[in-house]
Amino acid sequence: MFRLLRSPRTVDALLVVVALIWGTSYGVVKGALLVYPVLGLLALRFGITFVLLSPALRALLNVGWRERAAVLGAGVLLLGIFLAETFGVSLTRASNAAFLISLCVVFTPLVEWAWLRRAPRAIEWGAAAVSMLGAFLLTGGHVALSAGDALVVLAALLRALTSCAVKRAMGAGAVPPLTITAVQAGVVAFGCAALALTVAPAQWQALPAWQGHAAFWGSVIWLVAACTLFAFFVQNYAVSRSSPTRVALLMGSEPVFGALFAVLWLGERLTVSAWMGGLLIVAASVMALERQPRAAAAAAAARDASAAA
Repeated sequence: MFRLLRSPRTVDALLVVVALIWGTSYGVVKGALLVYPVLGLLALRFGITFVLLSPALRALLNVGWRERAAVLGAGVLLLGIFLAETFGVSLTRASNAAFLISLCVVFTPLVEWAWLRRAPRAIEWGAAAVSMLGAFLLTGGHVALSAGDALVVLAALLRALTSCAVKRAMGAGAVPPLTITAVQAGVVAFGCAALALTVAPAQWQALPAWQGHAAFWGSVIWLVAACTLFAFFVQNYAVSRSSPTRVALLMGSEPVFGALFAVLWLGERLTVSAWMGGLLIVAASVMALERQPRAAAAAAAARDASAAA
């Protein structure tokens, strides 16, 4: 099983599955926010995840303070992502949020180049450009952003930073992906709970009863099991074995799945140009499947190891 996970094609396929799962999260979160506030929902979702993954924290005993600081930094970035993204979803349409988060595909090559010193390949620049055009069409060609849209764009930038932070934290292979996922979940859970208790007490409310709120608790279970436990482990594992840019491109179909789910689940409507944009984003993800030559891949791995040192 572990040997199968080491296969590049298997990792690629799992990333597309994650894109599909995360695509559903916008509609699911939108529905859950009708019952429970943003900070409370995030604290609940990631608190459950942290408890389930807490045994993986033992791996931190075997690493130095630099690695611990890097993992903690990745957790703080994830907290920023979910604050921006979830508040953004609450202020805009689920389909808009799914589209705009795809700008991560454009931001990631730039952040990776500046931070990890890995210049994107020509095919990656091309895929990023196609994805950006697709996002432009998906949003109807509007340049002006609402407050909710702007928060989702900020989340996309933070996603790019987080991918590179995780890559750097796992550069030497000392911190397992599951441990990073556990730390990230803990930071988000405790951060949201602290904010709710100190600056936004209205966000800290009694949990809805099981009876009469089956849809809400079903949403929480899906968000924890699929959108957090499975998805973040796969993403962190993939980043450890590939480049952040490639991971972002392979997950570029997330907005299309998100838009489709918003149409089916929430009844939102999309224009023809929006669907054309979605096809372009899928095309960008297919472009990213073009693999590096063996020598180029070895050189990229060596650069990643040097940057993480």
